[in-house]
Amino acid sequence: MAAKKVIYDTDPGVDDAMALIFLDAAPDVELVGITTVLGNHRIDTTTRNALFLKDYFNIAAPVAQGAGKPLVIDEGEPPVYVHGSNGLGDIPLPDIIRSKPHELPAHRFIIETVRANPHEISIVAVGRMTNLALALREDPEIAALVKEIVIMGGAFGYRGHGGNVTPVAEANIIGDPHAADEIFAASWPIVVVGLDVTQEAVVSLTYLEQLRDTAGRAGQFIWDISRFYENFYFQSTGLPGFPVHDSSAVGYLLDPTLFTTRAGPIRVVTEGIAIGQTIQMPNNRSFPPGNAWEGRPDHLVCIDSDPERFLKLYFDTVVAASRRDN
Repeated sequence: MAAKKVIYDTDPGVDDAMALIFLDAAPDVELVGITTVLGNHRIDTTTRNALFLKDYFNIAAPVAQGAGKPLVIDEGEPPVYVHGSNGLGDIPLPDIIRSKPHELPAHRFIIETVRANPHEISIVAVGRMTNLALALREDPEIAALVKEIVIMGGAFGYRGHGGNVTPVAEANIIGDPHAADEIFAASWPIVVVGLDVTQEAVVSLTYLEQLRDTAGRAGQFIWDISRFYENFYFQSTGLPGFPVHDSSAVGYLLDPTLFTTRAGPIRVVTEGIAIGQTIQMPNNRSFPPGNAWEGRPDHLVCIDSDPERFLKLYFDTVVAASRRDN
């Protein structure tokens, strides 16, 4: 089977780094590009973090710097209380990064890579949707050329899970709600892996210790960057561990059978008290005509999952890659 060609659109970020390690470890993935966006930190920091990760793990894929501000709303302050002041859990980082960003901006890199590989590129997007919206605005025809887009974002109210920034809004979507609503209006194949399922996949301290002790350099790195992140979740939610958000999107890419999905058009609230809320109109029932979802394409939303099997896949994939590298 041919490897899945993947662009990873990201804002590293502790959980973004964990997902990149997962992607890089997967034997059936060819990582063809890493595109950065603001979110977990400002764009200069998320790009620097992506370049650092490229160097640290000897990742061949180029890093293209992307959007440093949302389409319409203000940038806002980075959540340093979640990911640390450097975005990677405040682990020591080198003063000099060897790799340099690609000459193209992220949205143009996405366009050119998709056009050079029609119907072959999967995009795993785990930050704000700004780069995707800019690519779509510049070249709407790429929607028909992308193989799939797997998004970590949104919250649809399944299994009692709401938002993590407001009661209804998830961070990646509220960070640029206009961009998210624009990309959901396009007819490219989107799967949304939201908080409904990511918050069911919680890694324990024991899991992380075992990963640290068996997955070599990657396992130790995951342990190191997650100390700050784990403490945030314990202080804010009481969880003895933390949800695996961005890696869940990679999990869907690698094995969609881990998830149950529902189809229907999606809208994002772009103003008011519910800004950032993601709402799907299910296509298994009818509604009166003239509503805000009418005429928009169907996309898939993950509504259930097998967290134990997903966490095993993550563990086994990272451990197996560490053994191949030794």
